[in-house]
Amino acid sequence: MPDHENPTVPAPAEAPRPGDTYVQSFARGLQVIRSFSAQAPQQTLSEVAQRTGLTRAGARRILLTLEGLGYVRSNGRQFSLAPRILDLGFAYLSSLPLWNLAEPVMERLVEDVKESCSAAVLDGADVVYVLRIPTHKIMSINLGIGSRLPAYCTSMGRTLLAELDGRTLDQLLQDVPPVRRTERTIVDTAALKEQLVKVREQGWCLVDQELEEGLVSLSAPIRDRAGRAIAAMNISGQVNRTSPAYMVENFLPKLRAAAQDISRMLQHKS
Repeated sequence: MPDHENPTVPAPAEAPRPGDTYVQSFARGLQVIRSFSAQAPQQTLSEVAQRTGLTRAGARRILLTLEGLGYVRSNGRQFSLAPRILDLGFAYLSSLPLWNLAEPVMERLVEDVKESCSAAVLDGADVVYVLRIPTHKIMSINLGIGSRLPAYCTSMGRTLLAELDGRTLDQLLQDVPPVRRTERTIVDTAALKEQLVKVREQGWCLVDQELEEGLVSLSAPIRDRAGRAIAAMNISGQVNRTSPAYMVENFLPKLRAAAQDISRMLQHKS
């Protein structure tokens, strides 16, 4: 999910250098697409140029190209994304069997525990939501497919970060240091690494009000045939209704069983 306070589009943690295999104009086109968000659903040419760091002429060429392809539409001086942009995300979702397999399992889990359930994958320092079965609105942030949240302070993020090798994890935390979101957020990298070791050893993760006050979340990994955690799924709720201890005692066995069911189906499908 875009940063509410940063008007610019974040660059990749390790931006590739221009060369024979790097198409700069294509990269700039994606940067323009990513400049649109819930906080900036409509933008003028000048705003797109400012948010992406492009010149007005460069931003104009890209916007008009995207408009010609049907991915952007204009209304006077305002530009916005067109529904066709969803084709790009749908191509990813439809290319993997996981999500079709996971949805009915997650729906049954939500019906059982009466709390929201989501699935996400790791993308750099963020988790990206690829499936969500909501019940009650439990966060001030509106979450949907494609939403991004920081991995270090979310249960699904820590479940996936715990699978990284030490060198990759060190580089990620150096490039994107943890930032305090609540009084409970772990921002010390040594303490965070200790938590990740614990998560890896126990095979699940609980995060208590580190992303947002009042939010508690429990997560387990979804694994492929090789045993790699390719995604994570969680149950999230409000701490005043569902305490962390209650979640671990009553929801953890059901969550882990659901994650294992999805993993087995995925392994048989692949």
